[in-house]
Amino acid sequence: MSDDPARLAVWNALLASAAEEMGVTLWRTGHSPNIRERRDYSCAVFDAHGEMVAQAAHIPVHLGAMPESIAAVSTLAPWQEGDIAIVNDPYLGGTHLPDVTLVAPVFAGGELIGFVANRAHHADIGGMSAGSMPVSTELYQEGVIIPPLKLREGGRLNEALFALILRNVRTPTERRGDFDAQAGALRTGASRLEALAARHGNAELARWMGALTAYAERLTRAAVVEVPDGQYEAEDVMEGAGGTLLPIRVRVTVAGDEVTVDFSGSAEEQAASINAVAAVTRSAVAYCVRCLLPADAPSNEGVFRPIRVILPEASIVNARPQRAVSAGNVETSQRITDVVLAAFAQALPDRIPAASAGTMSNFTFGGVRPDGEPFAYYETVPGGAGAGPGGDGESGVQTHMTNTANTPAESIESAFPVRVRRFELRDGSGGDGLHRGGDGVVREIEFLTGADVSLIGDRRVVGPPGAMGGQAGSHAGNARIRAGGAREPLEGQQQLRAGSGDRIEVRTPGGGGWGKDGGA
Repeated sequence: MSDDPARLAVWNALLASAAEEMGVTLWRTGHSPNIRERRDYSCAVFDAHGEMVAQAAHIPVHLGAMPESIAAVSTLAPWQEGDIAIVNDPYLGGTHLPDVTLVAPVFAGGELIGFVANRAHHADIGGMSAGSMPVSTELYQEGVIIPPLKLREGGRLNEALFALILRNVRTPTERRGDFDAQAGALRTGASRLEALAARHGNAELARWMGALTAYAERLTRAAVVEVPDGQYEAEDVMEGAGGTLLPIRVRVTVAGDEVTVDFSGSAEEQAASINAVAAVTRSAVAYCVRCLLPADAPSNEGVFRPIRVILPEASIVNARPQRAVSAGNVETSQRITDVVLAAFAQALPDRIPAASAGTMSNFTFGGVRPDGEPFAYYETVPGGAGAGPGGDGESGVQTHMTNTANTPAESIESAFPVRVRRFELRDGSGGDGLHRGGDGVVREIEFLTGADVSLIGDRRVVGPPGAMGGQAGSHAGNARIRAGGAREPLEGQQQLRAGSGDRIEVRTPGGGGWGKDGGA
């Protein structure tokens, strides 16, 4: 029965729709523009053993790392109905501190049948700068660190814990609203699982959960078998302090239906926020392998099983506590994706595109309105997608490890004391080739009151490389335009105080080109 493709498809749709409905609830009830507009959140369903069985089509860097959050909160067992666990510690199942994960056990007839979880990026979680994406050197500077704890126990809110969290953020009212939205989304997911158990029985639900992960494993192994056996190496760089270029090296070894991804030789961990924790690196690797599967294949624990990841200790791809990691989740994850796909491109040149923008170009700001009310805002600015063997790259899109929307100018201007002066495609920034890379964008925001600004981005020195003879995309750049008109360049990672009338300009990279002009 477990091999019945029709029933597998039905059960995959049932469980994935539970995750999707969780996302809709979170989207509809979130308070911050980061939730309502950018949809910077992810939702997933897990079985009673804590293995992911279904996920919504949300953000890859969240979802690939979320199983480690379930493992981390398992220390809080035994579970009871009404429990909700919370965690954001990157070294205990999180990714970076603004991404806060809530997990709830689901029961049917007194039996634990699974877990539902969501991870949402909060626009501020404390720390040394508004928006909690600072130019930091240690984790403590990046915000309040929440180890695995029970936010609700038996349905009762842990008032002391919640008060502690809200006291350490700049926008407690907005944070409370987004936490309530996360909790509401968990209730939606739990009710869908309970309904499935009531209709089909706990044993049947558990059997099909197991069948789906086994099916995803078979599909992944079949996809890996299509890659010629061998070793494929690639290297790219992150941009460190003072223009230092920090290598990320990978060796992908394909042997039959299994793949080993070895990051030995990558740069050491840094006294900066571009370190990635192991969960983020594994998430990026799993995403790359998942890209080899059919689009309608289930995304669950089974995808991870044929993959082995070797991570050197104390490296930029496997940092030790308590290194700063806020940019590792958003920037280094993109470079990890670039190098793993570049390695696969050696084996599958007719399937893998050129590098996309390779940076999320994080833009955060915050301050106090004239009426005394605090504000904080976070966004990632889109870039160009890499061209591929099938055609040109898309322009002005979020790529790879981010899958968020763009915040409309009207929403930003109505919620914050700023004016969006420009938001347009950056013509000609995509790399040339048989197929052109997509163009990046220009985002220019004027401040109507003083604000603290943090810019965290990469690809400001080295543009996204092309493939199969295609040219690199244009590298990015940031600038401040003073109220009087003077223009000054800014670093890729920089904190500053913007005055009323100052404008910040973010230019994002274009994607790499694919193939030589005039023929591959």
